[in-house]
Amino acid sequence: MPVADTSQLVSGVAERYASSLFDLAQEAGSADSVGADLARFQALINESDDLKRLIASPVFSAEDQTKAIAAVAAKAGITGLVANFLKVVASNRRLFAVPGMIQAYRVIAARARGEITADVTSAHALTAAQENELKAALKGVTGKDVAVAVTVDPSILGGLIVKVGSRQIDTSLRTKLSTLKLALKEVG
Repeated sequence: MPVADTSQLVSGVAERYASSLFDLAQEAGSADSVGADLARFQALINESDDLKRLIASPVFSAEDQTKAIAAVAAKAGITGLVANFLKVVASNRRLFAVPGMIQAYRVIAARARGEITADVTSAHALTAAQENELKAALKGVTGKDVAVAVTVDPSILGGLIVKVGSRQIDTSLRTKLSTLKLALKEVG
């Protein structure tokens, strides 16, 4: 029996949930505030190893995950549609896909606003000025408004990796060093 590609499974689950959430948010006229609440929840995930474990671990029961997520959301001031959404996701044992759901929601919301989304990986958090400068540069290249989703990955050492649609621009120091190392091996 073939093994299912987990990333594709997560992506499909994430897109379905995000699409449903976006539809509900649009009906309620709160697509932007839902996006802000989701971004706040993603920040909580990024800051807490315990929350990452809760989301990823199959050891916790659906009931425990639902209670814990409800408490985290309440403490963070996340209420209404997003709080209910997170509880449903937890009770359906789909918390492992929440980061993908948040990313998919961003893409769907940006598309609805006529924007495109750029996934940016940086060695450190970008300042508001750097993010605005990046958005302006990407708008100049693409001709559209660009929503930027930044992920911090210290392992790239410096520079940026920018993905817009199927295009990727990798100016990371890690890649440059790898290229130099390969070139030196060919010379020697």
